[in-house]
Amino acid sequence: MGTDVHALISPILELHRAMRKAVLAAFRVQEAGPVLSGVARDGEGDTIYSIDRISEEQLIEQVERISRAVGPLVLVAEGLPHGGEMVLPRGAEEGNAAWRLIVDPIDGTRGLMYQKRSAWILSAVAPNRGPETSLADIVFAVQTEVPVVKQYLADQIWGLRDGEVHAVRQNLLDETVHPLELAPSRAPSIAHGFATVSRFFPGARDLLAAIDDEIALGALGPISPGKAHCFEDQYISTGGQLYELMAGHDRFVADLRPLMRKWLAQRGMALGLCCHPYDICTSMLAEKLGVIVTAPDGAPLDASLDVDTEVAWVGYANSAIRAEVEPLLQAALRRRGLI
Repeated sequence: MGTDVHALISPILELHRAMRKAVLAAFRVQEAGPVLSGVARDGEGDTIYSIDRISEEQLIEQVERISRAVGPLVLVAEGLPHGGEMVLPRGAEEGNAAWRLIVDPIDGTRGLMYQKRSAWILSAVAPNRGPETSLADIVFAVQTEVPVVKQYLADQIWGLRDGEVHAVRQNLLDETVHPLELAPSRAPSIAHGFATVSRFFPGARDLLAAIDDEIALGALGPISPGKAHCFEDQYISTGGQLYELMAGHDRFVADLRPLMRKWLAQRGMALGLCCHPYDICTSMLAEKLGVIVTAPDGAPLDASLDVDTEVAWVGYANSAIRAEVEPLLQAALRRRGLI
């Protein structure tokens, strides 16, 4: 029991649906968002808002149930005790757990809690190799859209490393589900498309914007009067950014925040919130659909499957976009001593 990942697929999909239902129900019964946007806990990691607590409660309850059916699991998620890890069912030994399940209960909390934009539930499963387990070990992943209340359609994508990627769109009013075709952009250039260097928060925006401008101008040349070279989309959700690449909406995304640490220290500033493995744990789905996901230096993306590691990553919609952008990106980073 517990060694076949296929046994986890349906329970984890059900887990995502239950978590989405609980979060949406909480928003529907609230007359105003500030109740759910209050700070529930502010520790060393990301700030935990009241809406996060709702999904966390669902997570532990549902994973406890799953683990009793399929065997012990190591649950990895921010906010859990003992460094973000919990062995379930309670009382089980980690050495008896065949799998590690990493989860971000709500990726994009800030956009959702103010009802601006969809958030995503992210999960991935990897064979349990203890602290050595990494993104490269992931064999199953799923991400589920949690839309704003006024939106009645929501997408879900899942797949096995050695299988196909599945995508569906669900009508949340009548619960009908329809297949969804996702395909990254085939455009050969970022021209007239969305290409983004993430700069969500204050601190290093000027440096990140300068890198962004160097890439755009280097790829597309001088700006023509009255014309737009390309566009950006500061979607404050890594899962959402991956979705935009998978859906063909975005052509290039770079999240370079961890590289800013040394530069910020020279300014007497601390590095703020960064991407973590639970944010990027569904990158396998994007890669299987044809998106190229790398580290900023072009190496394969990998990181320990924990809640602390800071992850810098780059996504290219296709090989032509990579050939256009990657040399410019890496040159900009090297000139500044960032890689």
